[in-house]
Amino acid sequence: MTHYPFTAVVGADDLSLALILITVSPSIGGVLVRGEKGTAKSTIVRGLVDLLPPHAVVEGCRFACEPGNPDPTCPDGPHGTTDAATSRPARLVELPVGATEDRVIGSLDLGKALGSGEAAFQPGLLADAHRGILYVDEVNLLHDHLVDLLLDAAAMGRNTVERDGVSISHAARLVLVGTMNPEEGELRPQLLDRFGLTVEVAASRDPLLRAEVVRRRLAFDADPVGFAEGYAAAQRDLADRVAAARTAVGHVELSDRSLATIARVCAGFEVDGMRADIVTARAAMAHAAWHGRPSVTREDIRVAAIFALPHRRRRNPFDAPGLDEDLLDRLLGDEPDDPGPDGDPEGRTHDVDGDADPVPDPGAAAPAGTQDQPQDDGSREPEPSRAADGSPQTPESRDEAANPVPDSEAPAVVPVGVAAAGTPFRARAFTLTGLGTGESGRRSRAVTATGHTIGSSTTGRGRLHLPATITEAARHRGTRGAAYGRLVLLPGDLRTAVTQGQESNLVLLAVDASGSMGARRRMEEVKTAVLSLLLDAYQRRDRVGLVTFRGQGAEVALHPTSSVEAAARSLTTLAHGGRTPLAEGLLMATKVLAREKLRDPKRRPLLVVVTDGRATAGPDALDRSRTIADAWGRTGHQSVVIDAETGTFRLGLAADLAARMGATHVPLGEVAAGAIVESVTTAREAWRAGRGGRAA
Repeated sequence: MTHYPFTAVVGADDLSLALILITVSPSIGGVLVRGEKGTAKSTIVRGLVDLLPPHAVVEGCRFACEPGNPDPTCPDGPHGTTDAATSRPARLVELPVGATEDRVIGSLDLGKALGSGEAAFQPGLLADAHRGILYVDEVNLLHDHLVDLLLDAAAMGRNTVERDGVSISHAARLVLVGTMNPEEGELRPQLLDRFGLTVEVAASRDPLLRAEVVRRRLAFDADPVGFAEGYAAAQRDLADRVAAARTAVGHVELSDRSLATIARVCAGFEVDGMRADIVTARAAMAHAAWHGRPSVTREDIRVAAIFALPHRRRRNPFDAPGLDEDLLDRLLGDEPDDPGPDGDPEGRTHDVDGDADPVPDPGAAAPAGTQDQPQDDGSREPEPSRAADGSPQTPESRDEAANPVPDSEAPAVVPVGVAAAGTPFRARAFTLTGLGTGESGRRSRAVTATGHTIGSSTTGRGRLHLPATITEAARHRGTRGAAYGRLVLLPGDLRTAVTQGQESNLVLLAVDASGSMGARRRMEEVKTAVLSLLLDAYQRRDRVGLVTFRGQGAEVALHPTSSVEAAARSLTTLAHGGRTPLAEGLLMATKVLAREKLRDPKRRPLLVVVTDGRATAGPDALDRSRTIADAWGRTGHQSVVIDAETGTFRLGLAADLAARMGATHVPLGEVAAGAIVESVTTAREAWRAGRGGRAA
């Protein structure tokens, strides 16, 4: 298969450099590539394999043992010094998002087990990637049980399998490269820390550069072989330079002064643990070797820190990733380094081909993630809403529900405000009742591909349940004419394990954003509570959606997604004001859940309605909302109603709504200081006792 040449990719200078650094020094620990779709993330990673030098392996060893230094516990060993050696190209092994656990770590060879009765081991992808690169596209969508396996292998450098009568351990030293689109959800912090470097990429906004990207891609698609031959010389030159840097990196000097600078930078960014210091040091040495320098300079440390620290600095789950380069420069200090090999005191050589500070031209690629475009980090105040005549509205809204005005007398312009949310608090876990079958997650009980074994099945899906298989075959031992007492296994005896773990759920938030919610700072309290629920969903890898209703209708502010950061941004800019179309909000939520049920039938939903229960938009508004609530109650879906009504005199409309929906009622006064999660836990207990609703 002909890969798109690595040297033919334009517009991804930072990504190219990061990938080259891990080829120069694999001990850095891999690269995580974050960026929007269509930015050549997968293309450039797959092209990297052509730059890697071949390596020697023991002939016939399925685990790629190194001649002269074989793994003493290799399942194909022991290997001696006289074993024949051969050379093979470096491997880039792709791990599909939907791979099974057996395919990743290896499993019992069923062919030999059923044919000759031999308990032989079939190597998995971790064995194939030993001394090479393991590439995971859309790594943020990888199932949690596979993430756990990668964490173990990355931490120990070994893969250990203890299952189905097989006890195997083999070396699994690999470079992990992952690509992801942050819009589809974030990565677990434990796995994030295992990537040595991280790079943010974005498509260039330069028309000339974009045109060049299209021109090259069309040429490659028309004639892949001919296109690759056109870059063969550049590929050879780059591969030779990589090989030379791999040889030189072990001789690069890391002075005490440079080491102290690295420690100062890592401490200044308040990173956790010591892995950041180690990775930064290794990356700085690789960068120096790549540019032919005998010792690490200030610029080497700067480049290494930009790649190694953004995903390790302390930040809240909803904070935008990145690194404050002004702070980095202050931590590095202003003392110039010794001149580099080209006479540049800074040794500035970000480009791949080694030219220092090249003169920019229209076709040159802008560094990934630095295009001239506004970045929304959530710190800017939202612009005030404006009336039809262009005049700004006041940020305070009136409580229109306290004294509802007939439609015929309603003002032409409704005051609109935007309330700021407070600091979210940590929510205790809440779960749905029953046993689901949805995607693996960290919330509700479910039958999943991983977990503790609770039984066996004849469906043939999942890993082999060896004891159950043998037991079934033993039941027919006397009728199969087994010779010499040998157990005869037939295909019908096969049993697979049924395991129970945890699933992720769909949490749909339906938020009342009418004018009545803006009174007495209620909207600020509501946003704080909802942000807390989003934080919990982030940690448990749920899908979240947001429906808002105010004025005369409802809208889907955010379609269900795994990116809770997007939900948090939508909530932050949510305006409030106008009447309360409660019936429309409930109908919209019902439609969203019905649509998601068709897309993902196994994912169970939880509806959280945040309202004071008033319904003031349209004729018979209250009766319509009650009719819809009664219909929801008959579905049996689990839900929570957070009552935003406050004050001395209360109508109790939200409590009535909760009773009709079969939902748990949570007063707004219990939202602050974690009371919302106390009520959700109470709701779970009520569901289990059969008092607060019916299981989905």
